[in-house]
Amino acid sequence: MTGVAFAQAPQCGGDLNTFLQGVKAEAVKNGASAAAADKALAGAQIDQKVLARDRAQGVFKQTFTEFSTRTVSKGRLDQGKQKMVQYKAVFDRAEKEYGVAPGVIAAFWAMETDFGAVQGDFNTRNALVTLAHDCRRPELFRPQLLAMITMVQHGDLDPETNTGAWAGEVGQVQMLPKDIVAFGVDGDGDGHVALKTSSPDAIMTAAKFIQHLGFKRGEPWIQEVSVPENLPWEKSGFDSGMKAGDWFKLGVKPRDGNTKFADLEGELILPQGRKGPAFITYPNFGIYLEWNKSFIYTTSAAYFATRLEGAEAYAKGNPEPGLSDVQMKELQTKLKAKGYEVGDIDGILGGGTRDAVQKEQLKHNMPADGWPTPALLAAL
Repeated sequence: MTGVAFAQAPQCGGDLNTFLQGVKAEAVKNGASAAAADKALAGAQIDQKVLARDRAQGVFKQTFTEFSTRTVSKGRLDQGKQKMVQYKAVFDRAEKEYGVAPGVIAAFWAMETDFGAVQGDFNTRNALVTLAHDCRRPELFRPQLLAMITMVQHGDLDPETNTGAWAGEVGQVQMLPKDIVAFGVDGDGDGHVALKTSSPDAIMTAAKFIQHLGFKRGEPWIQEVSVPENLPWEKSGFDSGMKAGDWFKLGVKPRDGNTKFADLEGELILPQGRKGPAFITYPNFGIYLEWNKSFIYTTSAAYFATRLEGAEAYAKGNPEPGLSDVQMKELQTKLKAKGYEVGDIDGILGGGTRDAVQKEQLKHNMPADGWPTPALLAAL
């Protein structure tokens, strides 16, 4: 964008009223009524608490067993199964129309808001105005603010009272306004898409959105497996190019005995190394990575969905002890010095760090399962 264009229509920063006038003009140009834009933006304020949260986002430093044990609790499983019975007709319709299994939707519903109980207490309008006005990520949040104006025009959001997450997500399955406008479904037939108050709307909208992310009807997403003592561990993780059947031939065994999806692409993932829980992920697992980039969150959500669909609790195994936060940062520093792309030195075992760990494990004749141990750190 040129300096002249920016001066004519500032995309972020500067005087708040001038910024809001620019947003209104863009909304009207895109088809919103001036009245809807005025209603949506009237009284908007910068929320310093939103900026503070944006600058200090929480990170996943728990292990998979720690996080999944906490999130996939007996209470949540029981409540999820009860919700699947209570809204059976809606879940059946969602599966018929969009091909998404009830457990997949219910697990997201649980993980995001405890089935609607905890939806966030930030004013949605102010959160989106704050993040769109802030110049850190305006390209992400300005379109969300414009979509919120569309929701106001449809009568689906009250800008004065609507609350949600600090980053502008709304409703029982925590979706951003742009996605709600694009994929919102009136599940209860009242003429509105009310994801905060209507569970049928939330279920149907989540199903349509998950289908859009690429979910294939009738296919699995994750399957727990047991692994033999010896495997080409360096092929574990993502992008191996292997099929599930290739792993089965090497001695990997589904705990439920189901091998009928052997011809699908299958990745062996080992969240805590070869001695911990083990899973095959299928192409449908990709929708989890689209929903949330955290490997621990996505694996837990996918596992949760299998439990709601009747799977047994996973075998925890006996994982090798991992690294402390200080040790993880030391490891990342050493890996970065060796030229690996590990991202920020943040103590998080993300994809870049896992890939680098596997390569170093291979160099040191260790099983390349991507799980960093004190022995690996000592060897670097």
